[in-house]
Amino acid sequence: MHQEVKLCVLGDSGVGKSSIVQRFVHNTFNPSVESTIGASFMTKCMLVDDCTYKFNIWDTAGQERYRSLAPMYYRNAGAAVIVYDVTSHNTFTSVKGWIRELQLHGSSNVIMAIAGNKSDLEGRREVTYKEAKEYANSVNAAFVETSALTAVNIHELFREIALRLPKKLPA
Repeated sequence: MHQEVKLCVLGDSGVGKSSIVQRFVHNTFNPSVESTIGASFMTKCMLVDDCTYKFNIWDTAGQERYRSLAPMYYRNAGAAVIVYDVTSHNTFTSVKGWIRELQLHGSSNVIMAIAGNKSDLEGRREVTYKEAKEYANSVNAAFVETSALTAVNIHELFREIALRLPKKLPA
């Protein structure tokens, strides 16, 4: 079985959206990645439970000046990853705004996942796993803590999305 899904990656500037996408698609990490302008597009296929999922990934800009462009990328998206930085509570607070945006302007059945990135920086943590997990549960979103630097849980994040996607019956 083969399934294709449009997925957008949302979140504040500097939380690691592009780094997560780069790690997932190319298994690389660039410590000096530039801020995304507008959005970038990549694809990646992943096999989960005998089904090949083709993710068409829109990595959006997090900077406030590009915020008005975001609906263009998450409109008609089957899935969205909302990223925050575990070392910045402000970026976690912003997740709630991104979720509201998705609920207002996105597909009614969009699959959401919240990613707490930079989990390798445990000593600088400002957002507890418990707080984020409880919020994710409250909005029916998957939750995974990731590290684009060390590759921890990057594939698990996309696997969680694949498992939540509605199954298409074979033709």
